[in-house]
Amino acid sequence: MRSEPRKISLSEKVAMDIGRQILAGVLKPGDKLPSLREYARLNGYSKNTVISAFDLLGERALVEAQHGKGFFVRGVEAPPERDIDEEPVGYSRVIDTLWLMRQQAIREPGRSHLAEGFPPVDWLTYMRLDRFHRQVARSGTGSLFRYGNRYGYLPLRQQLIRRMAMHGMELGPRQLVTTFGANHALDLIIRRYVAPGDTVLVEQPGYYPLFGKLQLQGARSIAITRRVDGPDLAEFEAALQTSKARVFFMQTTAHNPTGTDVSPEVGKRLLELAAAHNVLIVENDAMADFKPNSAFRLSSLSQFKNTLYVGSFSKSVSAALRSGFIAGENAHVEELADLKMLLHIGSSEYGERVLEAILREGNFLRHVGRLQDRVRAATAEGLEVLQRLDATVYATPEQSLYLWARFEGIDDTRLLTSRLLSRGVVLAPGAFFNVDTEQVSPWTRLNVAYLNDSVFIDSIREELDQLPAMA
Repeated sequence: MRSEPRKISLSEKVAMDIGRQILAGVLKPGDKLPSLREYARLNGYSKNTVISAFDLLGERALVEAQHGKGFFVRGVEAPPERDIDEEPVGYSRVIDTLWLMRQQAIREPGRSHLAEGFPPVDWLTYMRLDRFHRQVARSGTGSLFRYGNRYGYLPLRQQLIRRMAMHGMELGPRQLVTTFGANHALDLIIRRYVAPGDTVLVEQPGYYPLFGKLQLQGARSIAITRRVDGPDLAEFEAALQTSKARVFFMQTTAHNPTGTDVSPEVGKRLLELAAAHNVLIVENDAMADFKPNSAFRLSSLSQFKNTLYVGSFSKSVSAALRSGFIAGENAHVEELADLKMLLHIGSSEYGERVLEAILREGNFLRHVGRLQDRVRAATAEGLEVLQRLDATVYATPEQSLYLWARFEGIDDTRLLTSRLLSRGVVLAPGAFFNVDTEQVSPWTRLNVAYLNDSVFIDSIREELDQLPAMA
């Protein structure tokens, strides 16, 4: 005779429901459960039922009672959280630009993240963002429930103006509009100043997400070779004479991917040519905090005549804050502020208040100093590693988050990347930094913070040792 299933009591059902939430990570260690009275009222149970359920959870070591305080979730062994939207990509997947962008969101233990676009988290944790969140939450609560100014939170803009003055740039509050980071800034500029079918000038190798944005807009990009001291002036002048390009996108300092800086001589000539041909230069300086304030910037020389300056704190403070800005002449910035309002109504005043508090505190300058010390040491160490591997390095900057290198006998780093994925090594193939991503490239962008990684070094050596057999 088949036995009847055991009837589950209401208190056990309540305990099972809460237990599933704890094991699934919805309720985390240290979280306080609602009081007995409150839980009973919210769910329509008797107080005795809830007392019995909480007692069962205590017996199963899922919660603990703290006298006079209530019930709290205990620490339990659970599998590490994974972002289900960013599962590791299979080795057979096509390696393309979107693949590289997805890699920036994957954090896998044991992987060698040479393709990483950001500094390691432990370089940034000194800022202790939790302190500033608490500070913001205690002040200005009345305005945190409303849309902010289309230009951005005024005290933050005032702090940014002081920062720009350290770079030799003079501007007023209406010459600066805040954004959700540098990529949002580029989106706004492209929407306003690049129409479908327009010809634009870009650096090659250059910032690969920019190429995708321009392609999406329907623009035609002409590549200007990035030399060690900046864009190739002969190519730039020729492109201006033979095309109707009116916008040039470039980076002045800590160029992504080569790590190079524009020399004052090249920068001065770029501005002369831009003025002669009425071209707007978009200066993306997202890596500003990784370089000294004295580093050359086009907008410091031009004072925003024919230039727009893009800044960001994603890599120096936190990408999660999504804070950046555009600086330029009043007319340009007003148009961009209107466009920002039309598309997004406003930026996050909460996030901007957090950033303003960070910039206002003296610790930020010390943080930037530590950040530059770390990147300087990592650059020197990375150059030594590449020298031991007999790699050719495009440029040898004193401090840069990126180095642009190639390995003897390796002609296609897209194929190299595919082979190294099975060993847990992720590279950024050079082809992705070209306008034509199908163009074969022997170069790769390497993050200096991860260059002295034994898995990467051993994997490259194995590849180089196998070259005679593969030939």
